[in-house]
Amino acid sequence: MTYKAEYIWIDGTEPTARLRSKTRILEDGADLPIWGFDGSSTNQAPGDNSDCVLRPVFSCPDPIRGGEDVLVMCEVLLIDMSPHPTNSRAQLETVAKQYEDMDPWFGIEQEYTFFKDGRPLGFPSGGFPAPQGFYYCGVGADEVYGRDVVEAHLEACLEAGLAISGINAEVMPGQWEFQVGPASPLDVSDQLWLARWLLYRIAEEFDISVTIDPKPVKGDWNGAGAHTNFSTKAMREGYDAVIAACEALGEKAEEHVKSYGAGIEDRLTGSHETAPWTEYSYGVSNRGASVRIPWQVAQEKKGYIEDRRPNANKDPNKVTRLITDTVCSRAI
Repeated sequence: MTYKAEYIWIDGTEPTARLRSKTRILEDGADLPIWGFDGSSTNQAPGDNSDCVLRPVFSCPDPIRGGEDVLVMCEVLLIDMSPHPTNSRAQLETVAKQYEDMDPWFGIEQEYTFFKDGRPLGFPSGGFPAPQGFYYCGVGADEVYGRDVVEAHLEACLEAGLAISGINAEVMPGQWEFQVGPASPLDVSDQLWLARWLLYRIAEEFDISVTIDPKPVKGDWNGAGAHTNFSTKAMREGYDAVIAACEALGEKAEEHVKSYGAGIEDRLTGSHETAPWTEYSYGVSNRGASVRIPWQVAQEKKGYIEDRRPNANKDPNKVTRLITDTVCSRAI
């Protein structure tokens, strides 16, 4: 007997990497082996030296094929088994191990937008829908578009055993969000990439495309972010550590913004629930700040913070690495 393993990896497309995948047939009971691929077709190698290597780092049941089949998240290596230059996970792994005793947790809010026939799902042909206002967490056929895809994706993530923790309709028609976490830096990043792959794959069945473009529609419409919630053991036990984390992020604000996703200046304008990308601020219950301290955290004097700057198209490996390193290096 055999089973199917869908090997999934992050390519070298710039400025925003894409997901690729291919299927391998394995004998029942066989371990997941390393596997090669043509890096010249994924922006990861020249044609005259094109071989790259996939090494499995995380696997889960395949909710689409079912049975004993699995989804396999892989990191990309060179043929000498060293990390490929595009392998952002290897850098994260180093930092995550360095600070694992501080027990960092992440929860990521992944926003995205459905498109159909070249326009956001719910946008009429040749025009615009009613202004945003009633779409956020809305209900009804005149307010919500694509719920069937969203529900199918949610069920698939749950069947796969991913740490998905919620979904909701967002501010613009055809725009939605799912949340992954809380989990460790490596787990939340691997599972977010897999959840993205499942979203793209399931949307295929409905002939709908998905974009994580941070500003899919110009003008007076909300962009798409990936707000990143973060805490350490010390933050979950005391408020001084929460404030110290906010201050630490401010000290490296420019470095973080540069790695928070391409096109961030189009989304972080100071409008539509964002702070300007050129400024750093934090505040309690303030969705116009770079970093929000939830009101219950301020009340209970312990908890977590929400970095509202990362784009929907961020690489979670880079963002979790930066936040972990910046905050934990201050021994918070």
